[in-house]
Amino acid sequence: MATEARIDKWLWASRIFKTRSIAANACKNGRVMVGGTTVKPSRIVKVGDTVSVRKPPVTYSFKILQAIEQRVGAKLIPGIYENVTPQSQYELLEMNRISGFIDRQRGTGRPTKKERRSLDTFVDASFEGFFFDDDDDDMDID
Repeated sequence: MATEARIDKWLWASRIFKTRSIAANACKNGRVMVGGTTVKPSRIVKVGDTVSVRKPPVTYSFKILQAIEQRVGAKLIPGIYENVTPQSQYELLEMNRISGFIDRQRGTGRPTKKERRSLDTFVDASFEGFFFDDDDDDMDID
């Protein structure tokens, strides 16, 4: 069992990123931090280090339990790292998932069918009973 590993290999081997090149690009773009500082893909990590990975809108944090460079099966992941991500990050993720189309950026295109149906039900519910009936023919204007 190794006591240290390259950060890009560890991120790939521990199944945080799907490929090693994606993990290396995340390091190059400043989305991976060890101990609060951004790192290059060649940075060596040791057992006990805390790795933070920013996958917008959430920043995940992991404590290294084993420094590995060979990819392992998903069942072995609990022995590789401990997820120490604060609960507030998961709440942020849930809020982002719930809000959906509400936070749509200007110019991102038309709503999807699902978003359109949600908008229609929202508008129908909020304007119900707002307009007058057309049965007011009693008032004749001469």
